[in-house]
Amino acid sequence: QVQLVESGGGLVQAGGSLRLSCAASGRTFSYYDMGWFRQAPGKEREFVATISRSGGSTNYAGFAKGRFTISRDNAKNTVYLQMNSLKPEDTAVYYCAAGGGSSWYARSYDYWGQGTQVTVSS
Repeated sequence: QVQLVESGGGLVQAGGSLRLSCAASGRTFSYYDMGWFRQAPGKEREFVATISRSGGSTNYAGFAKGRFTISRDNAKNTVYLQMNSLKPEDTAVYYCAAGGGSSWYARSYDYWGQGTQVTVSS
């Protein structure tokens, strides 16, 4: 078991930045590749980014490339999502997840946080 708690969401103007954090507890954090997903109202949960156990490999959805950066600090049991140049269409609840390898599919993941709301105003 691993417990995940996201933080760092909020309201930001278009063009602004936010850094999301996901703190893990329970089983050894470094065992898991980690993922970030998001879900906007009325839409399915979609892949944002993944990072390997060591942090040496990352993958991004097309909309995230060049604007978002996933990173992790295994000493702090935390994974981050730095989001720059935010757009109104980035408005969603953002979730971190573990236990899915580096899958782009939400159904592959065993553990989820409660989510943190990101709202980008135009």
